[in-house]
Amino acid sequence: MKSYSDSCERNRQPILDVLLAEFSEIAKVLEIGSGTGQHAAFFAPRLRQLIWQTSDLAENLADIRSWIDEVEEISLPAPLELDVSSERWPDTGADAVFSANTAHIMHWNRVCAMVAGVGRQLASSVRGRFCLYGPFNEKGEFTSASNRQFDAWLKKRDPSMGLRDLAALERIAGEAGLALARCHRMPANNLLLVFDKVETTDAR
Repeated sequence: MKSYSDSCERNRQPILDVLLAEFSEIAKVLEIGSGTGQHAAFFAPRLRQLIWQTSDLAENLADIRSWIDEVEEISLPAPLELDVSSERWPDTGADAVFSANTAHIMHWNRVCAMVAGVGRQLASSVRGRFCLYGPFNEKGEFTSASNRQFDAWLKKRDPSMGLRDLAALERIAGEAGLALARCHRMPANNLLLVFDKVETTDAR
């Protein structure tokens, strides 16, 4: 039996509504932390202009395959093994990266490694874009009582987990050559953050 995520089913349409605009000129997307594979199975047939490349830790790849193999409309690439803390990521040729509900379950060092890796992935793309979905704090504060409760639940499971602050994410994104371009307010007190590759100019 395939793994199943209730949250994926609830948030997939609101996320897609944003991605239809944000990925309208994108050719290939790398999804980090594809989990069950439900998002890929839903998004890819509705974003036909692009290639959706799934990835996750090795133990999750079988679940991803079970979902994407059932997508009849298009052929999806096999999921890639990706540990964000690795200094060497697969060279996917992606010009955008998407990740949902990952930052709050990773240790902060791994969040930093993920954002740095995204910056490396997008360094050679013409237009680099990183879309990160989930619950986040703003100005050091929880944005809702439910987010505060969720953070407490996460920390009870593992003290290294927890909601990340938007300012901290902006800082590490800047170090990776990315800048926050848009912040989409989503249902259930979530955000979809859009970071664009910073344009560099030759100073010579």
